[in-house]
Amino acid sequence: MRELGRRIAGLLRPGDLVLLTGELGAGKTTLTRGLGEGLGVRGAVTSPTFVIARVHPPLGDGPPLVHVDAYRLGGGLDEMEDLDLDVSLPESVVVVEWGDGKVEELSDDRLHVVIARAVGHEEVLDDVREVSVHGVGARWADGAGLEELSGVLSE
Repeated sequence: MRELGRRIAGLLRPGDLVLLTGELGAGKTTLTRGLGEGLGVRGAVTSPTFVIARVHPPLGDGPPLVHVDAYRLGGGLDEMEDLDLDVSLPESVVVVEWGDGKVEELSDDRLHVVIARAVGHEEVLDDVREVSVHGVGARWADGAGLEELSGVLSE
């Protein structure tokens, strides 16, 4: 998941919105750690569950990473307005865990990453993930390099 995050980071630019979907323990925060490494941001990327959002400034000239956990937020975009994500979005990469149905209105262009963790014999399957990555909107209309991720998704 971390390597996938690093690879996705190479495709991202300021203004990108990334929605991460997956059950608890699927690897959303681990993927975001990889995004942070790939973007070259400062600070340890940890789950923002209790603070709702964390901003990781860039170490160089790249964009900041805004990492949001919308798990505890019940409403849609109205409830998230206090986070000022619409203000942060143009110059940042905004990653929202549990954002489906809550933040799509922030941008017509967004990247959806859906992580499914295998269930069954956990001792064997715990590290097995199925990941789908698809872009929505003009920004991702031609794939914008997403085809380069196919090798990572099948490892």
